[in-house]
Amino acid sequence: MSAYVLRRLLALLPTLVFASIIVFAIVRLVPGDVVDLMLSQNDISADTRTREDLVRALGLDRPMWEQYLHWAGNIVLHGDLGQSLWQGEPVLKMVMARIPATFSLGVLALAVALTVALPIGVLSAIRQDTAADYVARSFSILMLAVPSFWLGTMVMVFPSVWWGWSPEVRYVPFLENPVQHVRQMLVPAIVLGMALSAITMRMTRTMMLEVLRQDYIRTAWAKGLNEPLVILRHALRNALIPVVTLIGLQAPLLIGGAVVIEQIFVVPGMGLLLLDAVHQRDYPLITGVFLVVGVAVMLINLLVDLSYGLFDPKVRHR
Repeated sequence: MSAYVLRRLLALLPTLVFASIIVFAIVRLVPGDVVDLMLSQNDISADTRTREDLVRALGLDRPMWEQYLHWAGNIVLHGDLGQSLWQGEPVLKMVMARIPATFSLGVLALAVALTVALPIGVLSAIRQDTAADYVARSFSILMLAVPSFWLGTMVMVFPSVWWGWSPEVRYVPFLENPVQHVRQMLVPAIVLGMALSAITMRMTRTMMLEVLRQDYIRTAWAKGLNEPLVILRHALRNALIPVVTLIGLQAPLLIGGAVVIEQIFVVPGMGLLLLDAVHQRDYPLITGVFLVVGVAVMLINLLVDLSYGLFDPKVRHR
């Protein structure tokens, strides 16, 4: 097992290097110049000498390949993602300060999605072509069709107008008050988890229908085993393998959706940090956020691969 994990981690390195090169180049090719933006916001006359001095101070006067090698070398040798061009703080420190909020939002959204999707998907499969099945499938189609940003906006607007309710503005960290933190993050997590729940529910239903037609399930029915035992122990366990794979593949959806949801509900996570960095053309911060997100997505998919053995005893990683 340890050898397999080590091989997988080593295999992630080329992907990570390639992704970092792409992101590093793209953020510098985006229209807009951070130097001009700084000069305009500081009300400084953009004469040639002032501009050249600022470009040199920010290290943007060197060729792009040299900037990348300097940045990558600092990561490898010192674990340094660079400094923000605007705040002057270490990028790693700024990112680490925002990870807990995004992590909490993602975990709660995943919990909401699984809580909704698995029972409804199983019920829809064992009650195929009944009223419950039609309602479940209609619900999944609706959740897939509704954009998260629209749903989040409606959740913000209508309760405020009708009942005078609005989400809390001040963010409460989990360690400060766990109960208040969960209450504060629950609504954004529900909004973020709806799309994932719809996809997971449809996959669960499809795989359950396929498994329920297998011979060993017919044998279990013929032996007189009760329905909960057949469904939960024999059918669902095997149907969950593709579902777990789907959850791993949906990790970028959760992170991408968090960018929008955090802005709507003012959650101080990595999504909000990334948006601010993009608006300010803060190249080191943008690249650092994308690098951390890329590592997180790769590790999630590795954990998904390792979890297959929990559902299928035949799976062995050598």
